[in-house]
Amino acid sequence: MPRPHRIDVLIALSGLLGGLALWGIGLGMRTPPVPSLPDAWLLVPLALMSALELMRRTLPQTALALGTLALVADQFTPGNLVTVILFADLAYAAVLYGSPAAARRLPWATGLATVAATLGFLAWFQQPEAVLLGLMVGLITFTPATTGAIVRNHRDAAETARLRAEQTALLAETDRVQAVTAERARMARELHDMVANHLSAIAIHSTAALSLDDPRTTRDALGVIRENSVDGLAEMRRLIGLLRDGSDDHEPAAAPTLDGLTALAGQARANGLDVTLDDRRAHSARLPAPVELAAYRIVQESLTNALKHAAPGPVHVVLALADSTLTATVTSAFGDPSGPRAPGSGAGLVGMRERATLLGGEFEAGPRDSDRGKVWCVRAALPVGEAVPQTSQGGSE
Repeated sequence: MPRPHRIDVLIALSGLLGGLALWGIGLGMRTPPVPSLPDAWLLVPLALMSALELMRRTLPQTALALGTLALVADQFTPGNLVTVILFADLAYAAVLYGSPAAARRLPWATGLATVAATLGFLAWFQQPEAVLLGLMVGLITFTPATTGAIVRNHRDAAETARLRAEQTALLAETDRVQAVTAERARMARELHDMVANHLSAIAIHSTAALSLDDPRTTRDALGVIRENSVDGLAEMRRLIGLLRDGSDDHEPAAAPTLDGLTALAGQARANGLDVTLDDRRAHSARLPAPVELAAYRIVQESLTNALKHAAPGPVHVVLALADSTLTATVTSAFGDPSGPRAPGSGAGLVGMRERATLLGGEFEAGPRDSDRGKVWCVRAALPVGEAVPQTSQGGSE
C-alpha cells in the first residue's frame, strides 16, 4: 500500500485530536442517544474515520465505503461532530481523487440519497422539521461530492491547458528547428552556387598559369582570375546583403533571374567553355521568382561542373516551357578533361536536386548517348503554375 500523503496524515491526526477534545468536554450530537450506548463508544467510529483519512488519496472509494459504515455505526452512539466532518471530507476526496466513473456518479448518487432521506424522514416523523434532517444528509454527502466534482473539473481543465501549452511549445520549437534547418540549407546552396563557379575558374586558370611557362597564357589566366575574383566578391556582397537585417541602409541586390543567363553564358565562355544558350520559351510570360532562381542556379552549377569535369567540347544549355513546366537541360562532353581540373565534393548535384525537389519538380543527372557521342546531361523540370504576362521581350542566344 502506498504511503499516505503528509496532508492526509495531518487531517487524520487533527480529526482524531479534535474528536477527542469534543468527547472530553462532553459535547455530543444527540442527547440522549437513541438507542442508548455508553459515551465511549463514539470513539470507535471516530478512530475508524480518522484512519480512513489516510486512504483518502490512495484508495478514495474504499475509504468512502468504509466511512459510510462508520457513519452508520456513529448513529448508535451519542455522536461526534468531527466524525461527520471527516465523512464529508471522504465524500469530497472520493470524487476528487477517485476514478472518472466515480467522479461522474457520486454527485448523482448523493443527490438521490439526499432526496430519499428527506422523504423518508418526512414519512417517519411526519413533521416539517424532518426536512432539516434531509438537508443535513445533503450537507455531508451531496455538497462535498458536488464540490469535489467542481474542483476536479477545474483541475482537469488546467491540466488540459497545460498539456496543450506544452504541445504548442513543442510544435513551435519543432517548426523553429525545421525553419532554421531549411534556412541553413538554403544559404548553403546559395553560397555554394554563387562562389563555386568563380573559385573553380580561379583554381583552373591559376593551375594553368603555374604549369605553363608562357607570358601570354599567364597574362590571360590572370585576367580571368581577376574577373572571377571581382564577380565572386560581388556575389558575396549580395549574399551578405541577404543576411543583413532591416536596420542597414544597404538594400540586398535582387536575386538572379533567367534574364541573366546570357551574361552567365558569356562568363562561362571567358572561363574557357564553348557554351551555346538556346532559350525556347515564350517570352510573353514571366515565371515565378523561386522558379527562375532555381533554374538559374541549376544552370550555373551545371556550367561550373562542366568547367571542372567535362571533356573538351561544346556545352549546350536549353530552356523550354511547356505544359506549365520549365525544363532546363545542360549537356557537355563526357570524359576526362584535358587541362587542369578543380576538385569536387558532390555538393553541387545535391544542391541542384534539392532546389528541384523543393519546388515539386524533377531532377536527373548522368551520362547519356547522343548524336554527339557520350554526353553528361543535367535535366531539371520545374512546375511554374500560371505565368504572368510581361511587356519586356527577350531573345535567345
